[in-house]
Amino acid sequence: MELDTGSLAIFVGFAAADRVQAVLDAAGHGDLRFSHGYVFQHLIEGAPTIGELAESLGVTQQAASKAVTELDGLGYTERFSDPLDARVRRVRLTDRGSEAVEIARRARTELERDLAERLGPQRLAAARTALEELLDELGGADAVRRRNVRPPR
Repeated sequence: MELDTGSLAIFVGFAAADRVQAVLDAAGHGDLRFSHGYVFQHLIEGAPTIGELAESLGVTQQAASKAVTELDGLGYTERFSDPLDARVRRVRLTDRGSEAVEIARRARTELERDLAERLGPQRLAAARTALEELLDELGGADAVRRRNVRPPR
């Protein structure tokens, strides 16, 4: 297979995401898309305003609002008044949203176990180390650590 490193890494990520999506589908979360994860990452540990979310995602407020409106309609997010200023509206995960996050986390853990069994723990660890070093070398590690990965343009 003659792929450059970046394309190969993306395709591996897509294949892993498909495995996780299959688990989410089976658990009743088939309405989630890969792109929803970019929004979820900002709601796991916080409750931003639409403006804050838009800035973090590098999109317009209209685009962020559209994504949240879709997730609201699916029952994954909800908007609420800021307790310190009722004029400010914030976004957070609902119980359904938090459940989807936990299911996806468990699916990724299971996938790691499966890969370790198939490839061997040392080979998988070496692959992970190489990918982590590449991510750092290309300047993406900090965004991952801060849960601030932006969608590709």
